[in-house]
This record gives sequence, C-alpha cells and structure tokens, in this order.
Amino acid sequence: MSADTGFIDYGGMPDQPPIVLMHGLMGRGRTWRRQIPWLRRYGRVFTFDAAWHTGRDVTPPASAEELSTERFVADLAEVLTWIDMGPAVLIGHSMGALHSWCVAAEYPELVSALVIEDMAPDFRGRTTQGWQPWFDSWPPEFASLEHAQEMFGDIAGRYFYEAFDDGVLHGRLDIWAQIADEWGQRDFWDQWRQVCAPSLLIEAGNSVVPPGQMAGMAESKDNSTYIKVAGASHLVHDDAPDEYRGAVEAFLCARPAPWRNKYFKP
Repeated sequence: MSADTGFIDYGGMPDQPPIVLMHGLMGRGRTWRRQIPWLRRYGRVFTFDAAWHTGRDVTPPASAEELSTERFVADLAEVLTWIDMGPAVLIGHSMGALHSWCVAAEYPELVSALVIEDMAPDFRGRTTQGWQPWFDSWPPEFASLEHAQEMFGDIAGRYFYEAFDDGVLHGRLDIWAQIADEWGQRDFWDQWRQVCAPSLLIEAGNSVVPPGQMAGMAESKDNSTYIKVAGASHLVHDDAPDEYRGAVEAFLCARPAPWRNKYFKP
C-alpha cells in the first residue's frame, strides 16, 4: 500500500464480505466511529485514509496527476486486493463515494455493493475559489471539541475534530482544494454507467450536489435504490444517524450473497 495512505481493520463477521468505509474530502477513516459497531454485524469492517489525509506534514504532490481521481482509485484498488477477502462492500461519503463507484467501474471483480452518500457525477463549472476566505478564517489549531463546534456547528465540528491530530488539521487545505477543483473540470457519468454492483444512493435534504443528479443516477440502473433524507446536512450518517442506519442495514440485508456476484471466482 502507498506510504501516505492509512488503513485500519476493525474486525467483524469474517464469513461476510469485507466492508470498506471511505471518507469525504476533509474527513478521515476514524470519523466513521459511530457507524463501525453496527456495521461489524454485516462484515469485517475496514477504514481507509486517502492520500494527503494522514497528517499535515505530507509531501506535496509533484504533479497534478498525483491528485487525480485515477490516483485515488488505484490506491483503493490496491487496498482491496491486499485484503483479499472477495468483493467488498464500499460505503463512501462525498469524495469517498466518487472513488468507490469509480473503482467499481474499473475493477468490478473487487466490489460487491456500493453505498453512495451525497455525491454526484457532474460538478463542472464549480470551483473552490469561494472557499478561500473560509479557509483563511481557520485557526492553526483547535483547542478543544467545543472550539471546533463553535466554528463549524455541532455535527460538522465533531466530525472535523475527530479527524484532526490533537486539534491540528490532518492535511493541507490547498491540496484538498486542488482535489476538488478536478471535479469542476470533468464529469464521472461514464464511470457510473459502467457500475454493475447493487447500489444505495443517499442524498441529504440540504445537499451539496446539483439537484436531480443522484435521483438520475438511481433511475439509470435497475439495481440502484435512492433515498433523500429531509433536513439532513451533507454528513447524513452523523446528522440523521437513525435514518442512515436503517437504509444501509436494509440494503445490506437485501444484497446478493458474495458468491452470486458474477465477477467473483471462489
């Protein structure tokens, strides 16, 4: 595995498909801690920290290609191959959702099912330029959870603080902005159309994605289910945990057994 990625095995049901949790652009694997206990009933649970999300003192990318979606897809595919437990259930939030369905498109033998949370294929025309004043307002360190919540609100503040290293950002804002800028220059509809795995799409009521796209993703595939959680923020899994859990558990209970995945060779 790449030296600048992170990976934790939380255990679970070894006779079920592995479940890999993929974080969003400013998240980290450990922000899934409230979901891990109940997900362990459905498989062996792993979290994955994407490159440039494992600490502030990371080596800057040498080129734009290092920040491309293809790079992140290759990293995730390498991890799934290393786990070597058959096709995995990928549960992704935002950026992690995008990388999950792109892996499912390119490496269908590695993925048995997808949970896509608040992410869409086409953000073309959008940039991160408007984010800079907000980024500039961040202190170099957050003294406490309460400090983070004062700035970001209760749900997002807890999320960010859990990702931080002792109150210090776990990456570089300029690098994260470059990752997001790619999404404003290209779309990922072709990758979505290539996905064969059963998929659950969960959109926030107060979503960050362009209207109608997630519903359109589900309508384009017979084995996709779409729900919209009214009133929830971008962090649906933390902002509406009961609704999120109910939808995911129902989906996991209904998914085909791993040996029925036509790409899986036991």
